Amino acid sequence: MSRVPHLNSPFLLGFDDIERALDRVTRTASDGYPPYNIERLGRTENDPERLRITLAVAGFTRDQLDITLEERQLIIRGRQTDEVERHYLHRGIAARQFQRAFLLAEGMEVLGADLQNGLLCVDLARPQPERIVRKIGISVRD
Repeated sequence: MSRVPHLNSPFLLGFDDIERALDRVTRTASDGYPPYNIERLGRTENDPERLRITLAVAGFTRDQLDITLEERQLIIRGRQTDEVERHYLHRGIAARQFQRAFLLAEGMEVLGADLQNGLLCVDLARPQPERIVRKIGISVRD
């Protein structure tokens, strides 16, 4: 079965990267763990528009979490190991690994991350792009 491109309009030139990004996002498995929020933080006089990703990572320590940026993809991983010396009568909280990936737009910057009360917050900035207007000259050919 052939793949029909999403962005096949003749007026959308050079958007191949966006189509590849959409393909990558639809292929990533999303099992819903850990749950997360994404919020928009208002622009201030000194700061550009910011976004905050908050993941519920109760039970994970800072050493068990890893945040990397790989080619505009923000990847958050959590790895817990079973504690062999413990003997559970009931085990409802599993030591579970996870990976969450977020595809960032061109120009997005990761400002930092903070772990507090079982919530991992990753702050991002979206700088305002410069508005460039350029006049294109027209040459005449005979």
